[in-house]
Amino acid sequence: MGERPTLQTVADRLGVSRATVSNAYNRPDQLSPALRERVLAAARELGYAGPDPAARGLRLRRTGTVGVLLGESLTYAFTDPAAALFLEGIARTGEKLGTSMLLIPSPVGDDATSAVRNAVVDGFCIYCVSNSRHQLSAVIERRLPTVLIEGDPIPGAGRVDIDQRSGAQAAAEHLRQLGHERVGILAERLQTDAFRGWVSDERLAGATEPVSRGRVLGYREAFPDAPVFEARGNRFEAGYQAAAEMLDAHPELTAILAETDMLAFGTQRLAAERGLRIPEDLSLVGFDDIPPAARNEPPLTTVRQPLAEKGQVAYDLLQELFAGEAPRNVMLPVELVVRESTAPPRA
Repeated sequence: MGERPTLQTVADRLGVSRATVSNAYNRPDQLSPALRERVLAAARELGYAGPDPAARGLRLRRTGTVGVLLGESLTYAFTDPAAALFLEGIARTGEKLGTSMLLIPSPVGDDATSAVRNAVVDGFCIYCVSNSRHQLSAVIERRLPTVLIEGDPIPGAGRVDIDQRSGAQAAAEHLRQLGHERVGILAERLQTDAFRGWVSDERLAGATEPVSRGRVLGYREAFPDAPVFEARGNRFEAGYQAAAEMLDAHPELTAILAETDMLAFGTQRLAAERGLRIPEDLSLVGFDDIPPAARNEPPLTTVRQPLAEKGQVAYDLLQELFAGEAPRNVMLPVELVVRESTAPPRA
């Protein structure tokens, strides 16, 4: 097997400089169309595939790629509708600029930060990763432009968020105004451990996951004594199982406030299997307003947040950091959407 062709091999074949060959790939406007085609034809004949993108990015200090660090596994990005809409917003904005997106999961194991440390990116968008995660510390150590989405502030980083607490409070107040007093709360994950079960006041006070913390505290504004069950996962199945334990322990409940629409969907299935009608026997509220919420039967009362817009704004803030501008914080609006899953409590 012969030696692998290089940029110099192509230059020698044509009797031109290395710079001329490099320009054919990286700065085509510097060559006439005829000369560029001669270079590319010679490269194809020799089997030269062009400059290595990673090496080129290191030389230019720009790779054209944004790293998106997820607070969950990689499959979460494709199975969770809220995460998918957020990523769609980033992708749509990036397409306009001709840039790429690298998804970086938050794995467990002995070296949970290697994906962050080895990522060849220009900057990071951090999606739902709390300050207690090792991955976030690894991002900070990289000293690259960074934007947080739904996370506690860190110095030097931009931030996009919604007022989790006020949105949840509006949903809880809606139930109170309908006359509900016995209400349960389903939380997704309050801390990064493997806990699942009933949440004590001490655990809630020490919550490290900002989204869950804000929403549960908002619900508790209206119902300070409401029981809280931590489902550990934003999945249909997690909502189903958590609702089963909630209603087993508290059959007197007339309503459930779920931290997410996905947990609410699981609750609805559980209620149907137990012969509980929504909203006649049990009112149900979610949060996010993912597309299936409006198509649900009955349609789900929920708190709407601009999921795709969060991705678009995050990408714009990152571009500002690339341009040397100061980091900004952007708070996007939320809105309570009242549908048919809530009604006054049964007599």
